[in-house]
Amino acid sequence: MKKVDMIVKAPHFYTMEGEGVGYKTNVAMVVDGGKIIALEDVNEVNKEYVAEELIELDHHAIFPGFIDAHMHTGLAIMRGLAQDTNNWMMYGLQPFDNAVRKEEKDAGSRLAIIEAIKSGTTTFGDYETNMDSVCEFIHKVGVRGNITYTIREAVRRVYNPGELYEFDEALGEKSFNENIRLYDKWHNKDNGRIKILFGPQGADFVGKELLLRIQRAAKERNTKIHMHTQQGDRETYQIVKRYNKRPIQWLKEIGYLDETLIAVHLTDANEDEARIVAESGASMIVCPGSIGIIDGIVCPSVAFQEAGGNVALGSDQAPGNNCHNIINEMKLIALFNKIKYQNPEVMPAWRALRMATIEGARAIGLGDMVGSLEVGKRADFIAIDLNKPTMLPLYTYPMRNIVPNLVYSARGDEVCLSVVDGRVIYRDGKILTIDEEEYIKEVNRYPEGIGERASKEFFEINGTNAQFMCEDRL
Repeated sequence: MKKVDMIVKAPHFYTMEGEGVGYKTNVAMVVDGGKIIALEDVNEVNKEYVAEELIELDHHAIFPGFIDAHMHTGLAIMRGLAQDTNNWMMYGLQPFDNAVRKEEKDAGSRLAIIEAIKSGTTTFGDYETNMDSVCEFIHKVGVRGNITYTIREAVRRVYNPGELYEFDEALGEKSFNENIRLYDKWHNKDNGRIKILFGPQGADFVGKELLLRIQRAAKERNTKIHMHTQQGDRETYQIVKRYNKRPIQWLKEIGYLDETLIAVHLTDANEDEARIVAESGASMIVCPGSIGIIDGIVCPSVAFQEAGGNVALGSDQAPGNNCHNIINEMKLIALFNKIKYQNPEVMPAWRALRMATIEGARAIGLGDMVGSLEVGKRADFIAIDLNKPTMLPLYTYPMRNIVPNLVYSARGDEVCLSVVDGRVIYRDGKILTIDEEEYIKEVNRYPEGIGERASKEFFEINGTNAQFMCEDRL
């Protein structure tokens, strides 16, 4: 018998192979050297392999680990401070973002990562500045990181509606060089668990010359560009004023739409524009919870998929979404599109699950490594406890209700095991690689100071939430 690192036994496996969910039963999964080396009949596995670690789960379903493709984890330190307001970025978030310090954002990042692990996320698509701290925490906790550094030329200040951004070439150059430094330091570290992408904040925040330099740098390094793309009427206004074209039209004209681009949101794109991006070979990340709260918009991800494009799910950020729970995003992408198209058959649960797994992995350039349970792929997987009230009762015939219950009913605590690269990092409510309480206590030290520093600008802007405070509605 061959000795291996791990054998996993459970009554239900969702491999995500093929065009559906790849359901298998009466099988066991064999893991060695961080990879899946077999997924076959349990009796054959018993004959051929002996494991150092045997994981037997008798009332569970095994899925690939979830992919949260677009996050701003550092903003979790400002959770709940920018909802229910128009001009979200400038009038909602900006007074607090201007007041937050690096160590406070670092604490927010750790909080968000802990939160997401507990609901099944194993791959983190984080996007911010000062990303060394995030890479170090991802290294420590043992998850997979698809990390992007924000490149920006627009001066950071509050801009009024209709005001063109002020550009500072030195600011853009500095952030571009930081992205390159981060790539050189972290890309492919930890046996390839950490990847570094290039992150122009958006076509409106970076000038044409720098955008094209970023594209060349990404292609030379065989990595991706992770960019907010036509993310709102604010961006559309800025690009039309500068170039007399809508953002996607302009990006196509300058040769920016291709397989290197991961286009985030497409909030202000119509379905024809979404199809143009999909047909170019670029992929998309949709963040239904965030954009629903921030803009009240359902982004055109269905049109993007119908045009043949891969779409991933993202939780975005906690000031405008409030949670980093990809199960929540699966429910919302299904629910919002059913309402948008007034058709309950649009975006079925199985399609939402694929967006959180294999289609999400393909969208961010990791489809050959993760996203499905297949021989040769990295062993990133989670176990769902089917005895949780939200998953009961269990039906397997004439239809299985595991996937619908996961997407429409689950909350996150159904995840009882997470494995990344063949290593158990989470079991029965506890992250095994860190002391969670240490980081939770740290977060609670900061809100008072952030609030004091942000208060003057917050009340001067007098946005919706400032008015709510004055009217005793919060």
